[in-house]
Amino acid sequence: MIPVRVRAPGAGAVTLVEFDRNGGERGRQHLDRDGDAFAGEVPEDAVYGLVAEGDGPRFDPSKVLVDPWATEVWFPPGHDRALATERGVDNAGRGPLAVARRRSEPRLPRPTTRGHIVYELHVRGMTRRTDVDAPATFGALVGQLPRLATLGVTVIELMPVHQNDPQEGSYWGYMPLAFGAVHRQYATGDDPAAELAAFVAAAHDHDIEVWLDVVFNHTTEVDEATGPTYSERGLDDAAFYRLRPDGSYIETTGCGNDIDVTSPVAQDLVLSSLDRLADLGVDGFRFDLAAVLAHDVGFVETMTRWARQRGVVMIAEPWDAVGGHLLGRAWPAAGWRHWNDAFRDDGRGFLRAEPGLVSAMVQRVQGSPDLVADPLESVNFLACHDGFTLHDLVAYDHKHNAANGWGGTDGSDANRSWNCGWEGEDAAPDEVLALRRRQLRNAWCLVMMSHGTPMVGMGDECGRTQDGNNNAYNQDNTTSWFDWERAAEWADLERFCTELLALRHRHPALSQPRWWADAVSFSGAQGPLDESYESRSLAWCVDDLYVIANAWWEPLRWTILPAGPWRRVVDTSLAPPDDIDPAGVPVAGTTYDVAPRAVVILERHPSV
Repeated sequence: MIPVRVRAPGAGAVTLVEFDRNGGERGRQHLDRDGDAFAGEVPEDAVYGLVAEGDGPRFDPSKVLVDPWATEVWFPPGHDRALATERGVDNAGRGPLAVARRRSEPRLPRPTTRGHIVYELHVRGMTRRTDVDAPATFGALVGQLPRLATLGVTVIELMPVHQNDPQEGSYWGYMPLAFGAVHRQYATGDDPAAELAAFVAAAHDHDIEVWLDVVFNHTTEVDEATGPTYSERGLDDAAFYRLRPDGSYIETTGCGNDIDVTSPVAQDLVLSSLDRLADLGVDGFRFDLAAVLAHDVGFVETMTRWARQRGVVMIAEPWDAVGGHLLGRAWPAAGWRHWNDAFRDDGRGFLRAEPGLVSAMVQRVQGSPDLVADPLESVNFLACHDGFTLHDLVAYDHKHNAANGWGGTDGSDANRSWNCGWEGEDAAPDEVLALRRRQLRNAWCLVMMSHGTPMVGMGDECGRTQDGNNNAYNQDNTTSWFDWERAAEWADLERFCTELLALRHRHPALSQPRWWADAVSFSGAQGPLDESYESRSLAWCVDDLYVIANAWWEPLRWTILPAGPWRRVVDTSLAPPDDIDPAGVPVAGTTYDVAPRAVVILERHPSV
């Protein structure tokens, strides 16, 4: 038998309802109250739901609820989300149910032996168009590991794999139904958690860590007006969600509700779910809209201690949807990494030649010492799932989101993108297309030659496009899926990225945990660094690397100040394969002519 224990201090009674695999009811048992919880047991592999009764507007005994602590969820053949949105309408056998599973033996994380280079991907999107027996699954993703290892990736960050409701309509997966359950639709068999664990183990065999993007700030129950009563809402609303005195929801997530992390019940749910996922061998957790969790500083400190005990990495998306922002030293606990939106914004601005950013870029390429306590805390990125792809960042001035169904009102308007003189790809002149390819190489160089933890998005090495859609959360189609035919057309970029990542791995200073401090020097074209408002170029020298970044639209004759001898390994203005040469081309003299909008990387060798 498998114990069931559900915390619901506001409920008067909780009944466990067991079902068969056709959604038919098999029996009921009243759970025994034990403090603020209700406890019982069910046979292993049984599917069951909960009925809660109590005083309060959200209790609805007509609803059979998912156990919030479920480690697996099953959907009966007649599953219907709409039934769960109607108060007083019975949804027994037609809503999601928990599966009683015995806890498996915990697996340990296995840190990579190399510096972290993070590759964010979507399980379904990465593999939906692969020629395998079961695309869009963890098993299909195993087949991608050799290519990603060759690329130089050392961390795969999976977009959310919490179980969500397939009828909800969110492709990305940021609307969790059960925090500790793995999304069944990514599995080929009856045990999705085991298939995720097998993927993690396979990644470890390739010296790649796996981080999970986790969503503990809200649930798929959204708001009280239109959302379903699936789980927490019907079990004990006030124990899980932030409520105003009138009982309405407080929300800072843009998704209808906020989890109340000041509640001991909600805290227990989050930590139990983290434990469950860590047991699968996962190496790290990236927390979506993590500022919501910081409503209770003590709880953030508790999670930090938990992470140290489990040996996992903790990464914050350190903001919410209403302006809360706790990047770096503003975060209430030490040791976390942070998605650095300052690197994203300043880097995008510099890439498109905005004035006045050289001083900011001096900070960003050093790991943002003005913002974070440790250089590896800065997760440096220019593009991710949320917003333009890296290709679209250099191909579109404006978002093109009509397909999302919101009349173009969704998605950010502040993209700091530049289309290189032509909107989109249709009929774009050759000179525009060539400049975009150069800008993509420039972008990769800025991320990979900066101190910190670099991150790129799925397909950025292959020019993946979403046709200008910068909020493709509901686009489960070719807009979001990895395009393997296009990847073949962009093989030169993938080759460039592979060699660039190898270059980064050859220089451990780029991933060292201590600041560069006096080990780095900065310069301008004529010697001293030019931090004037109209300056658009800078160079930095560290660990036998000399990086020149010229975002200006004019060429510059650059005086190479540090003593050589130097070899040119990268010049993004050159056509492939000369754009990157691992062996290097000797640089004669003390100057180098840097083309407009180009990055040049020199590597110091003992002899020329």
